[in-house]
Amino acid sequence: MKTSSAPSISYSITIRLEVPSGGSAVSGLTNTVEHAGGLVTALDVAASGADALRIDLTCAASDTAHSARIVESLRALDDVEVLKVSDRTFLMHLGGVIETATKHPLRNRDDLSMIYTPGVARICQAIVADKEDARRLTVKRNSVAVVSDGSAVLGLGNIGPHAALPVMEGKAALFKSFADIDAWPIVLDTQDVDQIVETVAAISPGFAGINLEDISAPRCFEVEARLRERLDIPVFHDDQHGTAVVVLAALRNALTVVGKDLSAARIVLVGAGAAGSAVLRIMLHAGAQHVVVCDVEGVVHTGRKDLDPSLTWIAEHTNVDGHTGTLQEVLPGADVFIGVSAPNLLTGEDVEAMADDAVVFALANPDPEIDPAIARQHAAVVATGRSDYPNQINNVLAFPGIFRGLLDAQSHGIGMEVLLAAADAVAGSVAPEELNANYIIPSVFHHEVHQRVAAAVKAAAQRADSASQDPQDADQGGDH
Repeated sequence: MKTSSAPSISYSITIRLEVPSGGSAVSGLTNTVEHAGGLVTALDVAASGADALRIDLTCAASDTAHSARIVESLRALDDVEVLKVSDRTFLMHLGGVIETATKHPLRNRDDLSMIYTPGVARICQAIVADKEDARRLTVKRNSVAVVSDGSAVLGLGNIGPHAALPVMEGKAALFKSFADIDAWPIVLDTQDVDQIVETVAAISPGFAGINLEDISAPRCFEVEARLRERLDIPVFHDDQHGTAVVVLAALRNALTVVGKDLSAARIVLVGAGAAGSAVLRIMLHAGAQHVVVCDVEGVVHTGRKDLDPSLTWIAEHTNVDGHTGTLQEVLPGADVFIGVSAPNLLTGEDVEAMADDAVVFALANPDPEIDPAIARQHAAVVATGRSDYPNQINNVLAFPGIFRGLLDAQSHGIGMEVLLAAADAVAGSVAPEELNANYIIPSVFHHEVHQRVAAAVKAAAQRADSASQDPQDADQGGDH
């Protein structure tokens, strides 16, 4: 039985089976999985005897129900015994995906005396004399707090702090893997803005940066703004600014591919929440001049009576031609569509009505605003948030390098100049001879992208400091 969704490594299972050692039983296993719509990725003989083989068969499914159907198909085979089924993703998360480690082994009493008491008291006294020494003499130097209240996790919604913890652990693992940053997952059992701000402020002495994650709009705007005003370390909301940096990088390269200029391009942006607002602001700072924003009520314009402060700012800074109406009414003739909103908003006919050599970024996850395969029939360049199509817009391209650069600069804040520098570095990681419609953005495993971003951010942060600019004066600090 076939399944409608493509198999994914996220739903990878390993099935231990026992089969007769002779005949065609082994080849029958692969055929059965494929007939059930799965994808065999490995088949290993775990043990061999005169009469039987013990087989570990690893395959990808489309979801948990599909995994169960694959297992039942194997159970139904004659002379095949299913011994055990292991979900590889759950196995990877057993006990969590991160751990702490000491830099110096405790081999003897001398080591103990220097790492802990009495020697550590000298370090404490040095920090009493100069608080900034905490950056030099403690883990603070390389530490970021990954903070969430669990209110807007991935595509799962408001699932609370306990269920959000695996995502924050995964984020910490990415920080370490891509930028050698020690990140700590911190989930808060409150969704009250005041309590979040007070809690993060109270724990901030132990960190050189705060990464806010998966906090729902509009609360995330206020949480970030208040923390930026209050703390002397960078505060970064990845759902906003990480997305914005990578979108701008991809857009720069996409417009180069089609021979258009950002300042002249007609851009329709759908989504006015956290990500959409940040994408808009960075595009405006980068020179975009013809942007129309739509939300669930249609075009955001100054004549609407339902505008909150965030939408009011958007209305006052976009839509220079005074458009009203629906998305479908403003999309014809547009050069660029950027969606950070909801699935299935566009049809092929909508994209066909756009300008020649159109650019479509359908970034809603897991289901985009339009099927990428349909969009590619009409647009010159298509990007999504998905890993199974070219041009994946992935925040991992931004946040590790951004924080690496900020920590190396010992920055006390983060401003728009840093975000623009990061976007330029991501875009520049695609060499001119590599750039084409299917490669406008590098892979997260690109051998230089994170180092390029870190270097660009460090330089931008140092320039901001040397020019005596207020590093806390971020792009939306007082606008919401």
